[in-house]
This record gives sequence, structure tokens and C-alpha cells, in this order.
Amino acid sequence: MSAAVAQPLSRVFHDARRRVWRPELSPEAVLDRKLAEETAIAFTYQGASYAVMMATPADLADFALGFSLNEGVIDKPEQIDKPEQIEALDIVATADGVILRIALVDHRADAFWERRRVLAGPSGCGLCGLESLAQAMRAPPRVRSDLRVSAESIHAAMTALPALQKMNRLTGALHAACFWTPTDGIVVVREDVGRHNALDKLTGAAVAAGLSAANGVVLLTSRVSVEMVQKAASFGVPILVAVSAPTALALRAADAAGITLIAVARHDGFETFTHPHRVVV
Repeated sequence: MSAAVAQPLSRVFHDARRRVWRPELSPEAVLDRKLAEETAIAFTYQGASYAVMMATPADLADFALGFSLNEGVIDKPEQIDKPEQIEALDIVATADGVILRIALVDHRADAFWERRRVLAGPSGCGLCGLESLAQAMRAPPRVRSDLRVSAESIHAAMTALPALQKMNRLTGALHAACFWTPTDGIVVVREDVGRHNALDKLTGAAVAAGLSAANGVVLLTSRVSVEMVQKAASFGVPILVAVSAPTALALRAADAAGITLIAVARHDGFETFTHPHRVVV
């Protein structure tokens, strides 16, 4: 199997400037943090689109081989220097992401066309089933809100969140997405093994209850990837808070959407990456 790279790939890390709030800081510090890059990776076989996955743009030949095996496109492990099922792999960088163009030998190509399907999304993927990079990299809608929240309130909300995760307390395996308002605190909590699913469930519950996204904050027990920002922007929420760090692409998306992105929100404080004017310190 030959692995040809048509253009230079995206960098793997990004240096981001963010505002760090801690109770002991007066009032906050401006520091740098290294973020992981996140890129849309499109898989094509025999020239046909199969799936788009968000991933770190590194070790892409390994990704192509492992994904093909785990998806059943090939039916046994391959050695890169002794291919039996994958004839060629081209790694093509584009403006929207990276295309992995995989050519199969004849008998695997026949099997591929017989079973070709739109990929069913596992719980860890928010973009499965998309077949183009343009779909994955869609620009989020712009969020407009005059909401401002104190740093102490955000800290208190994240501190209160674990006690409200009823299913996670039983299983230790579920993410939560919550809607918080300055007047009522945490008003909706939804849990799921998939962080994207939890946010979708929260959005549905909040909309059904007639809650205004512009007047509240979404809290997440997960990291922030670009599709989480896209979902938050579609909901219309102005502040997104998460316990783990964002990807560099998520940061850029939040900035473009006008969302205040707060991450690494834990017992000792949090870090504000975009639109800090909504955080009162």
C-alpha cells in the first residue's frame, strides 16, 4: 500500500491565549495554553464518499488502515509494506480538511459495493453519517445576547453539577449537558454515554420547556469539540462551559459564532478563551 500526501497537512497543536480565573487571582491572569487541533477527515473508497470523522491530523495512514479494518471494509489486518486488500492510499489536504482516498483491490472493492452504507454513528462521534467535508465544516450561526455572568456563579454552577448526574452516579459512564440561568440555577440536566447526544437531548428539553437559550449557559462534563460548538450555536446559547479543554478548531468556531467559551472549569477555577466580556470578575 502506497501512502501519498498531496499537500502539507494541518499542524497538530495550536497556541491559544486565554484568561484564567481563580479565586486567589486578582482578578485574573492572561496566559497561553497549547490546544490539540481538530480536522475533518473524509474517507472515500473507490472514489465514493463513506464517512467524515473529526480527528487529530496525525498518523493518518494508521487511521485509514484501522478504520477500514474496524468497519469491515477490509476483513483482516494488513501490513503497510505487504498490502493484500488496500491497493493505494492518497492523503489529500484541502481547505476544509483532509480526504483519505483509499483504493481497494478488486475482490474487496466488489465486497465494498455490496455492503456500502452510510456509517451509523457510535456514541463517541458527532459527525458520523456525513459524507462531505463541507457539511462537517459548516459555519455556525452567530449568537447574540447581552447576558453577563459573574465568575463566582459559573464556578458555583460547575461545582453543583456532579450531584445532579443521577445516571452517572449509578454507572460512572455518562456525560451530562445542563442549562443554567442566573435566576434559577441549573434547570435542565440530560445525560448520555455520548456527549453529543447529551447536548442534543438538552436542547430538545429546553426548547420543549420554552426556555430562552439567550438567557442561559450550557454546562458540559466533556471536552469541547467543534460539533459541540456548532450545536450550541444552533441552540443560541451565548456561554458554553466545559470541564475539559477545547480543540483549536472549537475555539475558532466559538469565536466566529460569538460564543463565550469557558473550559478547564474545575474546583479551582476556569479559563475563558473567547468573548470574555460576558464574564464579570
